[in-house]
Amino acid sequence: MVFYKKIFFLYKTAYSGLPREAWLLSLVEFVNRSGNMVFFYMTLYLTQTFGYSPTRAGQVISAFGLGALLGAYLGGKLTDTIGAYNVQKISLVLTGVGYLVLGQLTSDWTILVLMFSVGIMSEALHPANATAMSQVCPPELRTKGFALNRLAINLGVTIGPVVGGYLAMVNYNLLFWIDGITCLLAAGLFMVFFKTARPPVAAVEFQERTPLVRRSVFKDFYFLKVLAFSFFLGMIFVQLFNTFPLFFRTVYGFRENRIGLLIAVNTVIIVLFEMLLMDALKKRPLRGVIALGALLLGGGFALMPLGRGFLFGAFTVVVWTVGEMLALPALTTLIANHSDDAVRGKYMGMFGFAFALSMMVGPAVGANIYASLGSDILWYGCGVLGIFLWLGFIFLKESRDTQD
Repeated sequence: MVFYKKIFFLYKTAYSGLPREAWLLSLVEFVNRSGNMVFFYMTLYLTQTFGYSPTRAGQVISAFGLGALLGAYLGGKLTDTIGAYNVQKISLVLTGVGYLVLGQLTSDWTILVLMFSVGIMSEALHPANATAMSQVCPPELRTKGFALNRLAINLGVTIGPVVGGYLAMVNYNLLFWIDGITCLLAAGLFMVFFKTARPPVAAVEFQERTPLVRRSVFKDFYFLKVLAFSFFLGMIFVQLFNTFPLFFRTVYGFRENRIGLLIAVNTVIIVLFEMLLMDALKKRPLRGVIALGALLLGGGFALMPLGRGFLFGAFTVVVWTVGEMLALPALTTLIANHSDDAVRGKYMGMFGFAFALSMMVGPAVGANIYASLGSDILWYGCGVLGIFLWLGFIFLKESRDTQD
């Protein structure tokens, strides 16, 4: 009984202290992401419904990625202009409508153009959401707030593709309806929860105590180095969506259901332990936490060629999942703490841009290395890149006073 009380106390401590608004922002993200299924099945939809070639279907997906790049930048810029709350409302409504319309299109070019547009509208949400979270959470709670948001996103992303798979077996158009409606539902919840475009009074008071200095993002060399590291971190992480399932299918001999179970290991660990981990490390220097996370992320992938079997595969997933949990919330917090209140949206937008760029470049680079040099070189390369990022963050010199 004492053991269970200790476990309960740990979880209670990990989840306590966050303001109500942080929970509401995460709830909106959960509702939005739980309907996120069109993107996962778009290639199958285009090839099976319209007879697209895999190459042409890939071009449509790339159009979405190009839109996401632009959306990350514009979302950050608009956040500083019209406010994080307004950008989130607009993004959710336009994305919802975009998916509803997309499901009715049959013309090749209209589908391409609307996929590009939906990429812009959907990605604009993320820098605004991150900025809003940094507004409602004081600096000492930001890492925990971002971890809660990631937990909500991971839960939603787990639900969406699973439900979408069953719906696709009935009718692919259902995916567009559900994705669009959940976006609009999330927008409705946002408008109910946040009736003004301004952050809570406590957040405003904190911002007023912070000097507002409108620095140029492109002259902030410390931040540009962090962006470069973020891009390479994303290059490792994006292999999960591309070469990772291919490797386990062809080398380990796993069928799709076993690969899905490996991904489920990642989700379960994040849901059960990320908030506990972030609470335990809340007083640790952010750069050190990010550095260790990058090392484990690359190391987890580098371990994959060294064994076989489900248990060993699950072990590698545990290693890189711990790295993911360490690196991503702490990295977002580092950028939020480093940026000034007046331009935080731009900083978050550029951070999103770096990750969106890695999502575009990473799959092609990973696939080429996999095909030309072999899978072992790709995974060992991820390990080497993890070591490089570990050293990069360890020796990254701070240019101003932040939590780190």
